[in-house]
Amino acid sequence: MQANPVLVQALRGGIVESAHRGAVAVVDADGALRLQIGDIDRAVFPRSAIKVLQALPLVASGAAERWGLVDAELALACASHGGEPRHVEAAAAMLAKAGVDASVLECGVHWPSHDASLKALAAAGTPPTALHNNCSGKHAGFVCLGCLMANAVGSTGAADARTFLRGYVRPEHPVMREVGAAIEAATGNDLARTAVGTDGCSIPTYAIPLRRLALAFARVGSGVGLSEGHARAARRLRAAVAAAPYMVAGTGRFDTRVMERLGERVFCKVGAEGVHCAALPELGLGVAVKIDDGNNARACEVAMAALIECLLPLADADAAFLRGLSDLRLSNWNGLEVGRLQATPALRKHDGRPPA
Repeated sequence: MQANPVLVQALRGGIVESAHRGAVAVVDADGALRLQIGDIDRAVFPRSAIKVLQALPLVASGAAERWGLVDAELALACASHGGEPRHVEAAAAMLAKAGVDASVLECGVHWPSHDASLKALAAAGTPPTALHNNCSGKHAGFVCLGCLMANAVGSTGAADARTFLRGYVRPEHPVMREVGAAIEAATGNDLARTAVGTDGCSIPTYAIPLRRLALAFARVGSGVGLSEGHARAARRLRAAVAAAPYMVAGTGRFDTRVMERLGERVFCKVGAEGVHCAALPELGLGVAVKIDDGNNARACEVAMAALIECLLPLADADAAFLRGLSDLRLSNWNGLEVGRLQATPALRKHDGRPPA
């Protein structure tokens, strides 16, 4: 099998110090391939890159409306957040609106990834809770969906809802069945015939080719190929994220910065192990990136910045902003420039063929 091309490289002293290979698919909502780089048919685990797909049932079911979820909370349902106070507060508010609390969350506990928030907790002698988990917003969305489903089967209070919710992370639970159905419908990938793993937050993660992931994001951006309920949900979630991009990641994070800058022109979401996906609604395109070595901040984000810069028509200031994310100055502890982290020409030419 031919190796995927180098998409991102680090330069020091005028030579390449390290290189990151990967693959890219850009697809429209009809499934037509607009750009292929590398192997886009190998199934990969998208991990957190598809949280917007996992949140579709939250809105389509009526749960978001039933519990009065606002933009920041819906954006958090699509998030891998840093555990900053506003993230934690929003996750707790979502649960309270559904009549439960953080004790129902099954995502696990970890310290905030946002350094200042971690240090503030530690200095106060306060241990983290499941609300600090980067997936707590997504799980709060699952819980809100589950509480609505519990009501539909005759549950009459919080105790009954808790019973219904128990084990909601398992693939056979009604909540996860709804989530899996949404992923399958958006990607067109038969989840019963692919590898299944367990994600960091304990829900199932399904191996899906980049071509199919890009298709799903084209559909999220356009509504084409989705059911009426899922198309409506996708529009609502994209609007919420554009209104509250801080909630999707947090201070200084790539996805927040890009969506703060470009608004509804881009919906982008990073996942673990070097996966990044985006919807470009005005073009009707979906983008999916996989970096072979699993590198995120030093590779897949650089690649995504270069792709958005090349694909979207941009004002000079916006193009310069993205170029600053795809051609990064590397500095040492004294502030001296020691090299560059750059997208390669493989990402800056788009003729629909893999580079040689």
